[in-house]
Amino acid sequence: MEITWQAGVIALLITVNQILTAGIAITGFALLLYALTFNLRDRVARSFALILICVVVVFSADALGSSAVEPWEIDFWLRVQWVGIVLLPATYLHFSEALLATTGQPSPWRRRLLIPAGYVISLGFIASIPYGLLGKLVLDQPPAPHLEPTLLTDIFTVFYLVVMVISWVNFVRAYRRTLTRTSQRRMSYLIAGAIAPAAGSFPFLLFGSAFASAYTMLFWVVALLANLTVSVLLVVMAYAVAFFGVGWSDRMVRSRMLKWLMRGPFTASLALGLSTIVRRAGEAFGVSYSPLVTITMVVTVLITEYAITLLAPFVERWIVSGNDRQEISKLQKLEDRLLTRNDLRQFLEMLLAAIGDRLRLDGAAALALEPTGLQTVSSVGKIEAIESTLPDIAQSLIQVPLPASFRVGNYIIVPLENGADSSEPELVGVIVMAGVPNDITSLADESYDSIDLLLHRSALALRDRRTQEQVFKSLDSLSPQAEFIQQLRIAGRFDPTRVVAGTSPADIEQFAQWVRDALTHYWGGPRLTESPLLQLKVIQDSSSYKEGNPANALRTVLKDVIDMLKPDGERKFTSEWLLYNILVMKFLEGKKVREIATRLAVSEADLYRKQRIAIEAIARHLLDMENSAWHRPSDGSL
Repeated sequence: MEITWQAGVIALLITVNQILTAGIAITGFALLLYALTFNLRDRVARSFALILICVVVVFSADALGSSAVEPWEIDFWLRVQWVGIVLLPATYLHFSEALLATTGQPSPWRRRLLIPAGYVISLGFIASIPYGLLGKLVLDQPPAPHLEPTLLTDIFTVFYLVVMVISWVNFVRAYRRTLTRTSQRRMSYLIAGAIAPAAGSFPFLLFGSAFASAYTMLFWVVALLANLTVSVLLVVMAYAVAFFGVGWSDRMVRSRMLKWLMRGPFTASLALGLSTIVRRAGEAFGVSYSPLVTITMVVTVLITEYAITLLAPFVERWIVSGNDRQEISKLQKLEDRLLTRNDLRQFLEMLLAAIGDRLRLDGAAALALEPTGLQTVSSVGKIEAIESTLPDIAQSLIQVPLPASFRVGNYIIVPLENGADSSEPELVGVIVMAGVPNDITSLADESYDSIDLLLHRSALALRDRRTQEQVFKSLDSLSPQAEFIQQLRIAGRFDPTRVVAGTSPADIEQFAQWVRDALTHYWGGPRLTESPLLQLKVIQDSSSYKEGNPANALRTVLKDVIDMLKPDGERKFTSEWLLYNILVMKFLEGKKVREIATRLAVSEADLYRKQRIAIEAIARHLLDMENSAWHRPSDGSL
């Protein structure tokens, strides 16, 4: 009875390990697709993709070999597994060198030659797989079929260990070169996760078959724990690599990565695991095939996808912390509740149709008041030649106070104010009605109240349309600024020198424009108080910023940068002082262009050229200061 009990436990452990092995192969393939899709342009991500290819080969062959029956099939898949194992050390060395180069410290050319040398040696070992790298297949010795080692296997094992040690030295060097707590934390995730493919892929059964045969249950328990650890650490490693080569925010990286894992490998592995358990249970009861296998797979996929859809919003809020959570919540609510132009047009059409039904109109139109004049947003029925009456309508809207309605030609015009109870209502547009015999104020009280409600809602729609147009304009102006700051942040994530070195001439031009805008409102104004420059670390590290005065912090830093252009000695109005004098007189002292040109004895055209040069010089100095700020020791804050 005891032997039967132990055999049952071992059979269960074998089944779970087979499921986990297949799950690791699925996860590795999904992560490979993720890397190839989103961040293939980055060297670190490309080299990590090579590691994933090896992992997929190793665990896929292991899963297929464990379910094979014929000896030749088992032998074939065990040897295919070694293709991934043999390539793994070279890909690890490649990955570690790419990671070290990302921190700004590439290895000397002699050490970089180790990468092609490692691939050449690995290809040599692959060629020897059928001819001596591995011995014969052993089938009659528990706990599992395996290949016998040879002298060439021992040589490869030494090669494997030496290359992995070199790779880990590079990992440690890369970790020591990171400066911020965030980059150090992610580098530690990467190094910890890198243990999984290296340790989990090597077939230790090749050398420990005697011990495993004596302690079969212990072997499968250790294998189970090892597979669980590999699956977790592989995801951790992929998470750390996901931040390389993408210009997304950290929140977006986490969110996309999580959704990819849940909808892909998690769902597939869960469906495969439950289907396997149902099939094995059916075989235990003498049923070789059961329809429950297919039903289990389909139901598992549907329920899992349904659960992910329901839980995704809560998970996204969980991965965002601090004040960011409130900001992201506002953006998500804006996205969910935002009415598009087409939505507003349809809503106004319904309101106009309702007004037309009650008043028996020939037609009606809603016109929005834009900075350029009245603009038709929506119309129903027959309303012709309305464009020709727009000047007369606009002229009538100048009246103070505005009447409830007035006639222009054959139309009745109803002004629409902002729809809110306000002491100073704002005109947002008008309703134009065609075919009204009399002023609508002559209607019965009940009908007039109904029309007044519809007009009130029309005003609300036009007010929301104006507000949303302002939101869209703000987003259009903010997008390139936020993108550039995001690019600078991504570039300096692991190597702060790339904050400057990674900028292109177009980036410098954009940065210089922000500097010019901030200087234009140097003594106060939205271009200073809302400047994208406030997101720079050199600004946020200043005492004024920490005391709650970001504008003063930016003003102080800009003054310091201007002083960098100041030559030694007393201030003069000579050519060597030209750039400094232009900046001081134009932005700090607020003098007129003509006055400055006369005082400095230059033409106005030349003054503008010199001013552009001076602002670009400030932009470069500011980027240099940002670079230095990233190189200073971290104060412990994130």
